[in-house]
Amino acid sequence: LSFHLANRLSSPAMLSTQIMSLIREAFDADPEFRRNLRADILAVRDRDPACTCLPDVFLYFKGFHALQTYRVAHYLWKSGRRILAHYLQSQVSQNFQIDIHPNATLGSGIMLDHGTGIVIGETAHLGHNCSVLHHVTLGGSGKKGVDRHPKVGNGVLLGAGASVLGNIKIGDGCQVGAGTLVIEDLPPGVVAVGVPAKIIGKFVDITAQP
Repeated sequence: LSFHLANRLSSPAMLSTQIMSLIREAFDADPEFRRNLRADILAVRDRDPACTCLPDVFLYFKGFHALQTYRVAHYLWKSGRRILAHYLQSQVSQNFQIDIHPNATLGSGIMLDHGTGIVIGETAHLGHNCSVLHHVTLGGSGKKGVDRHPKVGNGVLLGAGASVLGNIKIGDGCQVGAGTLVIEDLPPGVVAVGVPAKIIGKFVDITAQP
């Protein structure tokens, strides 16, 4: 994976061998990164009907490539090498058309389906086992230097073109329909659609005791 990503992300400013060394460093230093990678690739296999085998994800799915590069950039950001982290963010944006700030917090088991046009801001949080389709925005409130981006729970589906703006909370297990604009909190387990978002349904916990 280090070799593959490095060749996708190299430029005259930084050789593929240099990028490969950074990726290998992140792999070796961060056991959580390795666990997340395995969960991410299995998430695509389990949730994307277009995925026929794991090598397809590993070699060709740019959402997976962008996500793993973000994880390297996040490692670099936490270790104080922010210029390098921003370089990887810029290369992902140019090559994969996906823009994830290195300081954003993303859980494991995430699927970025198709990926084109996804934007995830600096203070955004995306929980475990989420599915994010193309042209989704986790955007800020416009304020500088504050916690200004959405906090998305676990097991959330964000449909194509959905925009979630401001420091709001999306509860666990929510489904947000395509093209929806969310500007207020959503409770866990609801289905929301529209501009602005309206709740049209709620999932029933079939394991709950009567």
